[in-house]
Amino acid sequence: MTQTLTTPASPQVRGIVEAEPLTTTIGAQLHDVNLADAIGDDELFTEIHALLLRHRVLFLRDQTFSRAEHVAFAQRFGPLMDHPVAGSDPDHPGLVRISRGSERKPDYENALHTDGTWRERPGLGAVLRCVETPPVGGDTIWVDMVEAYRRLPEHVKAQLDGLRARHSIEATFGAVLPTEQRHALAAQFPDAEHPVVRTHPETGEKALFVNAFTTHFVNFHTPERVRFGQDYAPGAAQLLGYLISQAAVPEYQVRWRWTPGSVAIWDNRSTQHYAVQDYWPAVRKMERAEIVGDRPF
Repeated sequence: MTQTLTTPASPQVRGIVEAEPLTTTIGAQLHDVNLADAIGDDELFTEIHALLLRHRVLFLRDQTFSRAEHVAFAQRFGPLMDHPVAGSDPDHPGLVRISRGSERKPDYENALHTDGTWRERPGLGAVLRCVETPPVGGDTIWVDMVEAYRRLPEHVKAQLDGLRARHSIEATFGAVLPTEQRHALAAQFPDAEHPVVRTHPETGEKALFVNAFTTHFVNFHTPERVRFGQDYAPGAAQLLGYLISQAAVPEYQVRWRWTPGSVAIWDNRSTQHYAVQDYWPAVRKMERAEIVGDRPF
């Protein structure tokens, strides 16, 4: 089904918030803003929303809002979702409390990924606040996947036209579970299929949409692409590996050093991120509210 975009590709920023760009393509730090104020201030929220569309990830320091306010602010973007593995705070549905370090070395988060692409409707984005941070380390990296697609060679872009891929929670989070639990997780969240290049529903921009949850292409094996089996098996895998590797290009990245009370807001539809795990056995505690998204097209 063809979807019509009605929102302008250039978000309208009015300048009521000071936004300091951190790189030439992705990330901006907001100054002198209290996110709790945006819960009831439509003009302030509209400005933050427009800045998010422009910069893809926004950063703030010294935020002191409560967990209830954290949830209320995130809900301005839309309904919140729980995580099937991490769960959420019983007193604040939709708020995931993430604690890493101390008892065991953290695992599985240190991969470049877009949240929840194993869902039919991956998240729109998230609001993440730092509660406790290690003395050093524990940074997070975000990647501009619009820029990653824009700078692909034209002959590669031509190969991606109409191409779709499978995304799996069973092959990632489920891999550490006993077999029966892994099968139950897969039954609850069957592998999702998404376009390799998605269209941002608010800006119309094209973004490369494969990541660590992507297992394989589903419609690569066509007469135009495949002469021999060699073209299909190694050929498709090598192309997918090449596309996934684009998120590792430093020119597309911004890196954020956490401090207690700092916040990141990111657009999950146009970015990937990587939680750097270089701090064990120190502790890193975060709280995240993830917003329900749309079906990629």
